[in-house]
Amino acid sequence: MDFNQLGLAAPLLRAVAEAGYSEPTPIQSAAIGPALAGRDIVGCAQTGTGKTAAFALPLLQRVDATAGDDPRIRALVLSPTRELAAQIGQSFATYGRHLELWHTVIFGGVAEAAQIRELGRGIDILVATPGRLLDLWQRKHLSLAAVEIFVLDEADHMLDMGFLPDVKRIIAALPAKRQNLLFSATMPPEIRALADGLLHDPVSVAVAPPATTADNIEQRLYFVAKADKPKLLIEMLRSAALARTLVFSRTKHGANRVVQSLDRAGVPAAAIHGNKSQSARTRALAAFKGGTLRVLVATDLAARGIDVDGVTHVINYDLPNVAETYVHRIGRTARAGAAGVAWSMCDAEEQAYLVDIERMLGRHLERVEDHAYAAAAPAPTDLHGRSRPPAPPSGRSGQRGGGPGRGPGRPGGHRRSGGRRR
Repeated sequence: MDFNQLGLAAPLLRAVAEAGYSEPTPIQSAAIGPALAGRDIVGCAQTGTGKTAAFALPLLQRVDATAGDDPRIRALVLSPTRELAAQIGQSFATYGRHLELWHTVIFGGVAEAAQIRELGRGIDILVATPGRLLDLWQRKHLSLAAVEIFVLDEADHMLDMGFLPDVKRIIAALPAKRQNLLFSATMPPEIRALADGLLHDPVSVAVAPPATTADNIEQRLYFVAKADKPKLLIEMLRSAALARTLVFSRTKHGANRVVQSLDRAGVPAAAIHGNKSQSARTRALAAFKGGTLRVLVATDLAARGIDVDGVTHVINYDLPNVAETYVHRIGRTARAGAAGVAWSMCDAEEQAYLVDIERMLGRHLERVEDHAYAAAAPAPTDLHGRSRPPAPPSGRSGQRGGGPGRGPGRPGGHRRSGGRRR
């Protein structure tokens, strides 16, 4: 299948071709047709599968088909993070470049005056984070009364960040008659319940089982003492093969410490997390995207907002304490069908996290035992964390699992495609 078979209008097909895409991804093939027909959609897909275009393209076409002089918001996309909201906005700019539609992006952490001015000028499509949207709506700087299409993106991350009450308040403010599209990498019970109440006779699209990882990601595990992690990371980064590397830390202070140790070793790096100003986060992400910075250190809060092509390696400096987060982290590499590498460090305090991750994956990560800072591996366990019996004394070996390894545009700006009102 190619994009010409999905029922998209000529201006959108032209924009897709100009962006360099010829064949839709599985989620785009499955979701675009029903969305164009006005059906509600529940989409479950791992990161890097092209789901932004899966909702952006039909949304643009449906809004453009009824375009008039009404300056009120007719489509709302809700995103959990500032970075992801900005990138969704950029997608609308890319795919809607030949349409006479206006959109803008609003989020917290930056001055609100410019955002309020943009809203006052009239827009068709709004991309927003929950907190800033509720704030401006309650102060009557925007109206949701004309919204015809509502997209809830990264719903499980909304849950993780505690945004579900805000999301429910926003949904209650929307018109009862509307099209709804919900996308989530995983479907925990709370999100399933939200979807059941939000969606009407939805088309369900799942291009990969929840909490699975891309098949083309090489995953390896390094047991290392906590004190040796900085040295192992520096050793890893000495290889030129790590051309664009994303390093994950569990905490903001930990991310800062990683950057400091890399700087002392002469490895340029920047951190991106919630304590950084929006301008600092934007600069770091731009340098990483542009290739002038090869190492970006991030916390899980920033993980969902990093949509960068060509990430060659993801390094879990700290294992996540929630197993599903491992999937989201390593999904930053091997995007759009490319191959990728994910390396994880595990110290003695993190072994329980490792058990949870491997139980979720249903297999053991490949161990690398011959690295320079190798620490003693824990006793072998099964995928439930139970110690394994010793191998039989005969020539038969016990079952092995996880054996030894082998060596453009301003965020929040008023984007346009054509200029119906100016």
